[in-house]
Amino acid sequence: MKRAMRLISTFAAGAWTLAMIPAALGQTGTDVYAGDWPTHHGNELAQRYSPLDQINADNVGSLQIAWRYSTASIGPQSEFNATFTPLEVDGVMYTTMGSTRNVAALDASNGQLLWLWRPQEGERFDAAPRKGSGRGVSYYRFGDERRILTVTPGFFLVSLDAETGLPDPDFGDNGWVDMFEGLRLGEGREDIDIGSSMPPFVMNDVIVVGPAHRVSMRPPSKYNVKGDVRGFHAQTGELLWTFHVIPEPGEIGIETWFDDGARISGNGGVWATMSGDPELGHVYLPTESATGDRFGGDRPGDNLFTNSVVALDIQTGERQWHYQLIHHDIWDWDNPSAAVLADLPNGRKIVAQVTKQSFVYTFDRETGEPIWPIEELPVPAGDVPREWYSPTQPFPTRPPAVDRQGFTEDDLIDFTPELRAEALVAIEDFRLSPNLYSPPSQAEAADGTRGTLSLPSATGGPNWEASVLDPETGYLYVPSRTVLSVLSVEKDPNSDVDFSMAFGVRVPRVQGLPIVQPPYGRITALDMNSGDMLWQIANADTPANIANNPALEGVDLPRTGVETKSGLLVTKTLLFAGEGVGGGNMFRAHDKATGEILFEMELPATQTGVPMTYEHDGKQYIAMVVSGGGTPAEIVAYALP
Repeated sequence: MKRAMRLISTFAAGAWTLAMIPAALGQTGTDVYAGDWPTHHGNELAQRYSPLDQINADNVGSLQIAWRYSTASIGPQSEFNATFTPLEVDGVMYTTMGSTRNVAALDASNGQLLWLWRPQEGERFDAAPRKGSGRGVSYYRFGDERRILTVTPGFFLVSLDAETGLPDPDFGDNGWVDMFEGLRLGEGREDIDIGSSMPPFVMNDVIVVGPAHRVSMRPPSKYNVKGDVRGFHAQTGELLWTFHVIPEPGEIGIETWFDDGARISGNGGVWATMSGDPELGHVYLPTESATGDRFGGDRPGDNLFTNSVVALDIQTGERQWHYQLIHHDIWDWDNPSAAVLADLPNGRKIVAQVTKQSFVYTFDRETGEPIWPIEELPVPAGDVPREWYSPTQPFPTRPPAVDRQGFTEDDLIDFTPELRAEALVAIEDFRLSPNLYSPPSQAEAADGTRGTLSLPSATGGPNWEASVLDPETGYLYVPSRTVLSVLSVEKDPNSDVDFSMAFGVRVPRVQGLPIVQPPYGRITALDMNSGDMLWQIANADTPANIANNPALEGVDLPRTGVETKSGLLVTKTLLFAGEGVGGGNMFRAHDKATGEILFEMELPATQTGVPMTYEHDGKQYIAMVVSGGGTPAEIVAYALP
């Protein structure tokens, strides 16, 4: 009965919007070179690049708001921190919005609402681990048909007619595919802890969906649903293949799971976006870690294919190659964004995976051979009972790390002698991390310490905001942040896991200041032809809470940046950057070669969704979602007068 009610309600909404669709809406281009932005990252290569050049260094200072669309009425309640990126095809913008992840089509020239579709999932939404508007939708075209693909909070894959917003009756069950079906569930778990915030990846008539789970810092059990990645026929919704990131007995990779770890453990999905090579037919999976994020004693071994780049044949799901970037992750440094693909000016065809620990691992995208040597180097073991520690980890030799790695006294602030002395006292009861892979320690350790201070944190370094690549130069631009974390574990009495993240152990601050030296957020440019760093800048001006801190009176501060990851967009002419979730309202245009700020303006709110660009009727627009500060999210589009 609930299913029937949902479909009737959806049809009613779609029928209302059908009458609003202008008959002239058609589709003439489906890539960035036609002026569109048809995928989450602009193209399947995840470059976030557009060749548009109407907005350039000479006129960028004339940008003004072309239109705004508030999501305040897209309920049932307003969303105040939205992170979606819209798509645009031939003058129509498609996006998710609202707390229940509704899907909308807007006129891309003025922001007029063309249609709105609501999932209305009831109990499935209530139990979902990944609520909210998510990161966006996907666009698919076959013949004259056009579809918008979305993954709902309740973990349904849905195909909508792009002209009407109505579910496609030829796809799945009246447009819906229930992705709970076929899951490998956690033993003894009544809840199904799985969903996705990301748009599905579609290429070569196949939709690929990777799942996400709740954050696993304090998992309720060592047993959890496994994060299988699945491919579906893009026109029918038929399941084509399933790839086991956590292998079954007899499958490749099972030898890296000791004891019963592969049977017990869950997670290990792909919560990030994906990328692919249409000519090779490869989809590249940036996989995550297994259960849990701070303790892996129940899953001894390297744990393939977690924390890996895995290339699959998109038609069959067969593994083509893989490379594991972290063995037995206990830092929660799962791969946070799509691997970036490029045909470089020097002739190399690469795939580059940017990681939370601030590395860029670079491979030949057909063979998986590293472009530059990756060294297996010794790393320290810890003393948490029953934990298993990998003796080595892979370190890329090029490019250099884009942010600070590891934490010692040399990283403490030294604005004044007094502040440095306070910082030294503040870290006395913590272990430091002279090695990047210094492991977690106990909140009540025998040596009197309460945990290990570590850089980067579990949220980066780089994260889901992704990097951008200019295919004309081969330059990769990476946003990151420098935020200290504490790796501290304790027994959770409500779980069968021996150790989880400790409650109440926080990173110390002094006089309200971070104890780490700035910059607190960065933008780094890397030449992927040579593996060299070109430049690095702070991502923002010094925020008022630091600039006006009484303890810094009279101190000549550097430009510190903010503890966020910028949302970046690169075009033929400029690198654009907002300040990201938690940052300020400034939006800047940078010189791509030097990082110099050429122009900056104040947005209505903070850039929280990564910006995109498109051209329609001869005009180039730059659009993004802005939110934060207690006001409902809105899409804002800029253009020249």
